[in-house]
Amino acid sequence: MSHAEREDAFEPEPARGDGAPLLTVTGLRKSFGDHEVLKSIDLSVRRGEVVALIGPSGSGKTTVLRSLNGLETPDAGVVDVAGELTIDFSEPSDRRSVGLLRDRSAMVFQHYNLFPHMTVLQNVIEGPVQVQRRSRDEAVAEAERLLARVGLADKRDAYPFQLSGGQQQRVGIVRALALRPQLLLFDEPTSALDPELVGDVLTVIKELVEEGWTMVIVTHELGFARQVADEVVFMDDGLVVEQGPPGVVLGEPKQERTRQFVRRLLSPY
Repeated sequence: MSHAEREDAFEPEPARGDGAPLLTVTGLRKSFGDHEVLKSIDLSVRRGEVVALIGPSGSGKTTVLRSLNGLETPDAGVVDVAGELTIDFSEPSDRRSVGLLRDRSAMVFQHYNLFPHMTVLQNVIEGPVQVQRRSRDEAVAEAERLLARVGLADKRDAYPFQLSGGQQQRVGIVRALALRPQLLLFDEPTSALDPELVGDVLTVIKELVEEGWTMVIVTHELGFARQVADEVVFMDDGLVVEQGPPGVVLGEPKQERTRQFVRRLLSPY
């Protein structure tokens, strides 16, 4: 992607869920040994839309995200990004192009994944400078602006071990934004946090939602999914069991497996 194209990709979309498809996934499959983790997943995300992936542990949610970010290579399936990049993973030549997905998406990890030997600023500018080959001065200026936005301007020279979990996750979000992605991917962004720190991270994500960023969020926070998602996708055993608006999937699910899952999370005791 050229620098000019990155500038365009950095701007959030103007309206939530009203645009053309940004991401279309068809027949995505992935196995680890004899274990089939994804069994022909279909998924569509429109520009400016927020899609929440929910489901029990081991259902394949994180593998979907990692496949969209080029961290896993699916065995089969087609991923199309905005009609500009289409990868058919059944074709060996296309599978070698998986790194191109990283030019279009950025991942916020469950356990932060910050480089422990780097300062906050160094963590944020590493991708823009080393991978995207942007100038260091430009990357630093943007990093400082983004850190100020999430209330961490005074932490630019701190190391990850000097930060709380919530602060580390906010740095993780800033690191993703600094890559100027078209698609933001969140993998259980609050599950590793102490309860009192969850709110700060969710507030940042809500602000990004309001700005119109396109997101796929794996979460177990059903109340949060109901608030921010345009579409909720319930996965189980490598399959999409049910999908639709949050009021339907979380409020009046049609499938018994979905009802069991939602009931268990909303009334765990």
